[in-house]
Amino acid sequence: MLKTNLSTRPFYNERSVHLGLLVVLAIVVLITGYNVNRIITLSARHTALATEAEQAEARATVLRQSAARVRAGIDPKQLDVVSAEAREANGLISHRTFSWTELFNRFEATLPPDVRITTVTPKIERDGTITLDVSIVGRRVEDVNTFMNRLEATGAFVGLLSRDEHWSEDGMLQANLESTYVPHVPEKPAPDPKPSETR
Repeated sequence: MLKTNLSTRPFYNERSVHLGLLVVLAIVVLITGYNVNRIITLSARHTALATEAEQAEARATVLRQSAARVRAGIDPKQLDVVSAEAREANGLISHRTFSWTELFNRFEATLPPDVRITTVTPKIERDGTITLDVSIVGRRVEDVNTFMNRLEATGAFVGLLSRDEHWSEDGMLQANLESTYVPHVPEKPAPDPKPSETR
């Protein structure tokens, strides 16, 4: 029995076949168009990046040449002098600065219970000397004296003087202390108050 289809029109619904082929063709055209668009976009981006890279390389070349000219024009002796002056300036700056934390730690370790610090004003001289103006309020003269003795005992407060003392209307003793402050002196334990200094 012969099973081969010998008809000249093997598809009975040619319209569906044509429609299917058109859909496939449309999909192929869309994909091809998308790929062509991506190729054009990437090519333009690559060209832009290549241009930017060339410009950056040209700028780098100009800067390298400029730096070489500057280095060639520097006098080594003058550079040594400038370096020495910079080191000296850095040394002065490091000597003129001090740690607020260290200062307030010293105050905290020496402050009697009945004395309060209201203001601290540092003044740094040209030679690096640090002068402190400290305003305090205390209940009694003995409390202020105890605080001053403890500060002097630390070794960080030199020439401590009370410049102005007066009683306020609420019965508190206000004093302005002045001292040369020497930072980085090892902290000493605050001396215990004498029996006569306690209330």
